[in-house]
Amino acid sequence: MLTLTPEGLYCPAGGFHIDPVRAVPRAVITHGHADHARPGHGAVLATPETLAIMAVRYGDAFTAARQPSPYGATVTVGDVGVTLHPAGHVLGSAQVLMERPGCRAVVSGDYKRQGDPTCAPFELVRCDLFVTEATFGLPVFRHPEAADEVATLLESLALFPERPHLVGAYALGKAQRVLALLRAAGYDRPIYLHGALERLTRHYAEAGLPLGELVPVRDVDRKALAGEVVLCPPASLSDRWAQRFGDAVTAFASGWMRVRARARQRGVELPLVISDHADWEDLCTTVVETGASQVWVTHGQEDALCHWARTQGIDARPLHLIGYGEEDDAETLPADAA
Repeated sequence: MLTLTPEGLYCPAGGFHIDPVRAVPRAVITHGHADHARPGHGAVLATPETLAIMAVRYGDAFTAARQPSPYGATVTVGDVGVTLHPAGHVLGSAQVLMERPGCRAVVSGDYKRQGDPTCAPFELVRCDLFVTEATFGLPVFRHPEAADEVATLLESLALFPERPHLVGAYALGKAQRVLALLRAAGYDRPIYLHGALERLTRHYAEAGLPLGELVPVRDVDRKALAGEVVLCPPASLSDRWAQRFGDAVTAFASGWMRVRARARQRGVELPLVISDHADWEDLCTTVVETGASQVWVTHGQEDALCHWARTQGIDARPLHLIGYGEEDDAETLPADAA
């Protein structure tokens, strides 16, 4: 059902790659992050939401042919039935189920099982072969509830009303999730956006997600932002752009903020452990609940999860795929446009 090629995972019976790292004739794309969704493929099958996100990021000519496939609809590709199921990662993210007589294989893409108001919730799919990510595949990673982390941000705003709060968040998925969580917590003030987050956030709003009043921060006097929330790409926290805000509180919303040394290295004052990936417990739970007798582990802490799976009597192997795992993929803008 699946094999490895230099381009990535390949389904010979269907004649397609899944999230290939370079251009191929036919691709199935799990979600719109740049490490999984690259332009230039001959044909792309994905959820309508992922195809729309790719068009926003790369322009309408990102592929020669698009094939939208809603969740739960089975499409025959070559000799394989392909069905996309929600992955709970970002808007439109999907697990790929491939079926032939006597075999069901699922490629998870990136996924999480925590609730998220910005995307469809993760759906467990039973299978014989499960290909799982392992971004946070170590026992140290136990993600708290995201709402509790947002409560910490609101507490900081109350403690330091004289300081703007710069919150680093990835352009696709994380920024919109933080916005939605703030609104769910009752925060109704305007929220200010770095220019690199505007297009995708506007896309989410146009898709019907209520995000409240959003203001491009480039249009605002920095001196008027005391006690306000400004969302930006994580990389902007450490460049000259952030220095314009004076004595700001710097926050970063990421599962990596569980590792305090990473927060210190980035100069993050307020680490927010908000992840769009499954933590250790959810990875292990999912591996077992799929019922898969074989598990292949892709990018992340592959060896630890493989070892744990083998202790459960599951045949597990690491894939050592290269080119995945970096989601800090906001558009690069001139300094005066941010």
